Amino acid sequence: MTLAVGPRPAMRTATKRHYLMCRPEYFAVTYAINPWMDPATGADRAVAIRQWDALHAAYLELGHQVSLIDPIDGLPDMVFAANGALVVDGRVYGARFAHAERGDEGPAYLKWLCANGFTDTLEPAHVNEGEGDFLTLDEVILAGTGFRTDTAAHLEAQEFLGRPVVTLQLVDPRFYHIDTALFPLGGDNVCYYPGAFSAGSQAVLRHLFPDAVIAGAADADVLGLNAVCDGANVVINAEATGLIDELSTRGYHPIPLDLSELRKAGGGPKCCTLELRR
Repeated sequence: MTLAVGPRPAMRTATKRHYLMCRPEYFAVTYAINPWMDPATGADRAVAIRQWDALHAAYLELGHQVSLIDPIDGLPDMVFAANGALVVDGRVYGARFAHAERGDEGPAYLKWLCANGFTDTLEPAHVNEGEGDFLTLDEVILAGTGFRTDTAAHLEAQEFLGRPVVTLQLVDPRFYHIDTALFPLGGDNVCYYPGAFSAGSQAVLRHLFPDAVIAGAADADVLGLNAVCDGANVVINAEATGLIDELSTRGYHPIPLDLSELRKAGGGPKCCTLELRR
């Protein structure tokens, strides 16, 4: 008797990455600048630190290089390092935050990057929130707009970095940055939640990524798309169980983590992680 065997998942290849992170020593939810934040509920800093420590440890265990920027008292969202800049080919496009509460983070990250060998920098003229709204693949940079980043910043980044930038319109305020609704799977494919994007942007994504992993609302609602993939391993919010199963079926290795305390400010694994690309 011959047993029917389905197709084996594709073999995935991890690549070593260099990440910048910021320990949440001053993390708090004292203001509301996105729908996830509720100052009345607040957040437990000690729990947030333990959860962040687990994320940091996971990257080290995977063999990635992790650098740390010192947190600054009075900047509770500085833990969300992804928003601090966009670094591509060793060039740094700085961040200019939409909300005054986070305004000092951009210069702090730019200062650290300059002091650590990233001297080809651009202080932006237009509002943008770094990798929160710019996701870099092999051929293009996907750029979000609608809630934080100006479309003029997409053009500014393209001119400075010399990489094609594709604008995608976000339409749901819960997914205020593109990194809350989409993450790259290596350099040539993505996983995304269609409901976060306009009809036209959904069509663009279908055209560019016909083999994309599509997430459902239940996984998006726990910020399951705010994930980090090194080509094979996917560090992801543990509550995104359906997406974790789908990624496993597609040959990826999910690493579920509990970052629920940081989610009270609208963040997850990717928000805490700025990739430094030489």
